[in-house]
Amino acid sequence: MQDIVSKSDLRAELRRRRAAMTPDDRAAAGRSIRDALLSVPEVEMAGTIAAYVSIGTEPDTRGLLFALWKRGAYVILPRVLPDGDLDWASYEGPDSLVEGPRGCLEPSEPPRGPGAVASADVVIVPALATDRTGMRLGRGGGSYDRALARVGPAILTVAPLYDSEVLPTVPAEPHDRRVRAAATPSDGLLRFG
Repeated sequence: MQDIVSKSDLRAELRRRRAAMTPDDRAAAGRSIRDALLSVPEVEMAGTIAAYVSIGTEPDTRGLLFALWKRGAYVILPRVLPDGDLDWASYEGPDSLVEGPRGCLEPSEPPRGPGAVASADVVIVPALATDRTGMRLGRGGGSYDRALARVGPAILTVAPLYDSEVLPTVPAEPHDRRVRAAATPSDGLLRFG
């Protein structure tokens, strides 16, 4: 994939690879990522965790969300605003999720505002890939780049990924934000320096 340079080409290739995985392989990867994240010290000690509900072929986060909630962490999830920015509301278990305006599951609790992500001790964000410096390739809407801009420099930001999605490089633009780690099924938490 090193000869693919545009974001759109790389996104398309990564989506094809995810679609080619079997549901069982995706489910096993989601469980491995969940287990790895649950054992990370920052996650174990976090009072508030910002996360997201996985969609389609993304690494599954539903088991992680439930485990964090049952553990007693305060979990906030995004609600997409009309301008593409993210508002945040609390996750109160699987029954608290409703279909949002773009077909994604969102929390039904009252919104806490786009700045609520700044109070999180750990932020888990979707990505299609990262490079070894933490540069994140997202879905292309810029919503999470805006959210990550509100997060302090000492906060663990992590992207759950399949093993083949930590790449040597990803195309980036000035507004793109890095994550501080990726979580993969085989390697667990990979911290970027």
